Amino acid sequence: MKAGIVGLPNVGKSTLFNCLSNAKAQSANFPFCTIEPNIGVVNVPDPRIARLEELVKPERVQMATVDIVDIAGLVKGASKGEGLGNQFLGNIRECNAIIHVLRCFDNDNIVHVDGNVNPIRDKETIDIELQLKDLETVEKRLEKVNRAAKTGNKEAQTEKALLDRIKDALLQAKSARTVVPQSNDEEALMEDFQLITTKPVLYVCNVDESSAVNGNKYVDQVRELVKDENAEVIVLSVGAEADITELESYEERQVFLEDLGLTEPGSAVLIRAAYKLLNLQTYFTAGVKEVRAWTINIGDTAPKAAGVIHSDFEKGFIRAEVIAYEDYSTYGSESKVKEAGKLRVEGKEYIVKDGDVMHFRFNV
Repeated sequence: MKAGIVGLPNVGKSTLFNCLSNAKAQSANFPFCTIEPNIGVVNVPDPRIARLEELVKPERVQMATVDIVDIAGLVKGASKGEGLGNQFLGNIRECNAIIHVLRCFDNDNIVHVDGNVNPIRDKETIDIELQLKDLETVEKRLEKVNRAAKTGNKEAQTEKALLDRIKDALLQAKSARTVVPQSNDEEALMEDFQLITTKPVLYVCNVDESSAVNGNKYVDQVRELVKDENAEVIVLSVGAEADITELESYEERQVFLEDLGLTEPGSAVLIRAAYKLLNLQTYFTAGVKEVRAWTINIGDTAPKAAGVIHSDFEKGFIRAEVIAYEDYSTYGSESKVKEAGKLRVEGKEYIVKDGDVMHFRFNV
């Protein structure tokens, strides 16, 4: 599961990506590695794992991770291959969610590709390019399905009806995610279309240092514009985040954050938000060998969660022993949780909750 950072040139995308790539920006327990020049695997900051480590004292700790992709800057005409358009659109199609960086600061020394700062126009530029690319995809698909629909093929008629609705939305400069599937068949088709504008979006307003806490007029404009999109808006001073990465000690970084009026780096907030955007959640295993955060989709059952550890765990699933994180933290150990009657035994139908501490019984 990958979240791609997108935006116009010179809005702070690569600087943000580089901030995430520097382990010392957060703490010693926040590493990062690069798979390819533009893909980073970043640990998801989670205070719960530090608490479990404190209680269990394991030999090692493994945090949950999320993949972040730095995607080439987009320009007008990208849908027709302008600039690095084809590369951009190919990369974004492979991502599961979009982190859209908008420039929300004035600085005469940093040239804006369109001459002046206007996050509303910038957002629309990218939206239109993505919508145009999706429109091209939809029209090609309609050419194929129209013939089959005319012969009375029910499946083709269902697909055509959905494609027509999506096309209408795109022609009105609305993203495909505004079209709500009316049935399970339509849901499956929507997934199969792999349209770019169906991907969930998180907006990052890149502000100057003085606006890092409360935002500014540009941020207010963005919030007003996206209020009906069901999308989160994060305010982040990428320049300040870059300065934090230059500091050597944890103490220096904390002092810098306090001076800004922040309790933690904005990049930590961003990574947690990206994790949530990807519809992901965490459960834990806790033993003397290892305390580990495991990543699953929200809504996954206990066997599915077990399968993340090993496919045999899912195939031979018998039951799961479950402790809520809050109970583990309160009572301090598995044995005390059992004494208090707070350990639950759950079966195959159990929907895992974020923060569950789990132990699986299986037989292959």
